Amino acid sequence: MQETLGQPALFLHGSLPKTARDRMVAVFQEDDQAPPFFILSLKAGGVGLNLTRADTVFHYDRWWNPAVENQATDRAFRIGQTQNVQVYKLIATATLEEKIDEMIEDKKQLADTIVGGSEAWLSELPSAELKAILQLKSNTWEG
Repeated sequence: MQETLGQPALFLHGSLPKTARDRMVAVFQEDDQAPPFFILSLKAGGVGLNLTRADTVFHYDRWWNPAVENQATDRAFRIGQTQNVQVYKLIATATLEEKIDEMIEDKKQLADTIVGGSEAWLSELPSAELKAILQLKSNTWEG
């Protein structure tokens, strides 16, 4: 991105110490002269970040678990966000990424069908069904 666009970028990844991570976030959030791009690895960017200056999120490498992607996207959707945020998921056709995307979308549809948009389904279960869901099976424990 730096080469192509001729502008610097911040890059947060798992090998950075916490002080360097915190400094990058502060620069991105507060400095008007900060680089316009902040690249975060999915795992490194998944904890405790508040990036309300961000207005665009790109997912370059799809993750198997949609909750992980959603959490990464949510870094820009925080209290204090004053602008619309666009989210793009880049998927090359006829690739593993396309299959992962299909799997993720199928998981989301299944969850929406079973669970819906809230946890009300859980509170409406009869006691016996709720107990069956939460009960551990004794034959799965090795002792």
